[in-house]
Amino acid sequence: MTGSGSAYRPYTPARRPGGRPEARPVYRVLVHRKFLGHWEQLVANVGLKAAQQFWDHVSRTPGESDPIASTCFLRGKAGKPQGEGWSRTVHYEISGAGRIDYQYSDSYKTSSDGDEHRVVAILTINYGSH
Repeated sequence: MTGSGSAYRPYTPARRPGGRPEARPVYRVLVHRKFLGHWEQLVANVGLKAAQQFWDHVSRTPGESDPIASTCFLRGKAGKPQGEGWSRTVHYEISGAGRIDYQYSDSYKTSSDGDEHRVVAILTINYGSH
């Protein structure tokens, strides 16, 4: 997701579980298409409350610690930003049964002359154990 303008777009919008949020999101939440099926099963695996808490967190304050869930920046190669302007990978433990890795950008453009947007890219969703 480097904004190179290629026709290949691996990310799709990740809708908020349970419907629209009360407040307008600051960040657009996107999920890699490889994990779209996992995203659609999020509520079934972790519950509506936890799924909404995750979405609300990443759509407003993805770089801050979540007051309820455990988050950390990954180290080494796994944490490397996917491009200029991207954060290191954040590892979010949504429950004992799930972990979500994401990166965020405060100035993402789909093309060099396009508008800047704040986005969160969900890179992986894992429902297994570490």
